[in-house]
Amino acid sequence: MSAASAAADRVRDAFDRIDAVDRPEVWITLRDRAAVLQEAEAVDPTLPLAGLLFAVKDNIDVAGLATTAAARSYAYEPAADATAVARLRAAGAVVVGKTNLDQFATGLVGTRSPFGAVRNAWDPTRISGGSSSGSATAVALGIVDFALGTDTAGSGRVPAALGNLVGVKPTKGLVPNTGVVPACRSQDCVTVFARSLDLARTAAELMAGPDDTDPLARIDVALADVPAVPRIAIPLPSQLEGLAPGWAEAFAAAVERFRALGHQVVEVDIAPLLDAASLLYDGAFVAERYAAVGAHVEAHRDLVGDDLDPSVATIVLGGARPTAADLFADQERLDVLGAAGRAALAGTTALLTPTTTWHPTLDEVAADPIGANSRMGRYTNFANLLDMASLAVPSGFVDGLPFGVMLTGPAFTDRRLAALGAAFLAPTVDLLVVGAHLRDQPLNGQLVASGGSFVREARTASDYRLYALDTVPPKPGLVRVGRVASGAFAPGSGSASGSGSGSGSGIAGEVWRLPAAGFGTFVASLPAPMAIGTVALEDGTDVTGFLVEPFAVEGALDITAFGGWRAYREQA
Repeated sequence: MSAASAAADRVRDAFDRIDAVDRPEVWITLRDRAAVLQEAEAVDPTLPLAGLLFAVKDNIDVAGLATTAAARSYAYEPAADATAVARLRAAGAVVVGKTNLDQFATGLVGTRSPFGAVRNAWDPTRISGGSSSGSATAVALGIVDFALGTDTAGSGRVPAALGNLVGVKPTKGLVPNTGVVPACRSQDCVTVFARSLDLARTAAELMAGPDDTDPLARIDVALADVPAVPRIAIPLPSQLEGLAPGWAEAFAAAVERFRALGHQVVEVDIAPLLDAASLLYDGAFVAERYAAVGAHVEAHRDLVGDDLDPSVATIVLGGARPTAADLFADQERLDVLGAAGRAALAGTTALLTPTTTWHPTLDEVAADPIGANSRMGRYTNFANLLDMASLAVPSGFVDGLPFGVMLTGPAFTDRRLAALGAAFLAPTVDLLVVGAHLRDQPLNGQLVASGGSFVREARTASDYRLYALDTVPPKPGLVRVGRVASGAFAPGSGSASGSGSGSGSGIAGEVWRLPAAGFGTFVASLPAPMAIGTVALEDGTDVTGFLVEPFAVEGALDITAFGGWRAYREQA
């Protein structure tokens, strides 16, 4: 199939998917199918994003499509693509359309739009998260490959968590905001949603770099790589209270996954960060929202409740109240809190938190639009105020709905966070070892070199036998025994320990966790007669584990009675 044909098929699939899911609230403007098809077929197939489809939040300019910021009364026709969009198109990506959002990018729920509340991709009775609601949902529904959002308070991360997506919020200024309707000009970031971290980061990298237009654009000064043993900060238990049912347990599982990767996890008091977060809406910084679109809202007060969302209008108009003195006082407080936050995180590689605190229904948000929204940004609101980079990644499901966690670090640690996220998301294999690969045994280095990390001690179920093999270095062979017609166990029924039943209490071992790629390399180098299979543990679970081909234990010493390799070696 030619590249042009493949691109055309991708476009047809996307528009068929749009029809199939029937979510008109996702879009504010869709491009004509024929125009998208023609553009996709003409893309140079050697470009890095050749033929990939993306959606653009409708506060970001796309030439030929009106920019509304989810307010028809605000609409204008941009003469050119936003810098971010232009760079992605130059890399071969094709725009499908402009997506819905919380009006003027003010909100974290995805319901504050006259174009309709954007329903969650996994449960249409629940919110999608905002403000980049349509962009995240277009990706979560499988319509586009990736999408652009913006983030001031968490709008590029909260919808990612609620949609089982990756959300990349770069360091402020790495991606120019030229052609972006401001929410808070000094805090805004262009963000990326994708189903894979690799694609999200690729898009972010392609958009980065000053454009000689945005005065706040910055050059990346990427900080040091991930240390050999990363130190992951997590909040104090009291700072995790109030999570949705099951989310505390899901977060604990994510923490354990980082530990299993060999990372050190330390509890940190993040009170300064949480206090800083409150300044974004409850302090004078909201004046910047008024500076951005306040004049428009003032001039169209008669449209509040119709074209202008009441909650958004209340927030924007409230930004007219703070004085310059209030702003300078809050800036001083933010400086103090920022210094305290940096001190609390000193010596750590990144902060790990849940991305948000709950996943409300549309009805719950309608009943308490301001209060429901305020709960969404507990762990996101401080990042831009304190000039930090963030990465939201999926972390499983709770009661059938996505749960996500977030890594946050200082400015310019974007690639470091990506490396941590990649390790967290990488497929892993848990492997039971019972002999020479145990800790402090001669072949343990092979596991470590393959990226393995110790998880826990474990014992097999009782119907396994262990044999001392005649190998260099010495190692055992584990075999699951089975009844034969005579009632004896096989194999090894004539071995040193006789032919009684199994060991009774199982064989001692260790569970190690390896990245899938490392596991593949490890298994490929495994010498005969060793084998990998499924091992039943005494707790009733199954795990991949070391076994030995049955022929290898004929005549070998049965050491099952010792209960494990270490105990045997200590007495050998």
